[in-house]
Amino acid sequence: WRINLVEHNSNHSNLLNKLKPLVNNKRQWDHFNSYIDWVITQQQANLEQNIDIVNIHKAQGAIGILRKLKQLRDEVNSIG
Repeated sequence: WRINLVEHNSNHSNLLNKLKPLVNNKRQWDHFNSYIDWVITQQQANLEQNIDIVNIHKAQGAIGILRKLKQLRDEVNSIG
């Protein structure tokens, strides 16, 4: 179990390190964030117009994940 946890953390760090060129390129990061903001707006419109609880939950989940992606730069740069 302990070995798997160490391996998982190592894989996670390696994946985050591979994202450094994206998150540290201001122009690319700004474009990426603009796209995420646009998709969030679309999901919020979905949320406002839907009466089906399943679709409401899907839109809420999508918005949550998109907001987490907006924090990706901080997560990537926190690993050192």
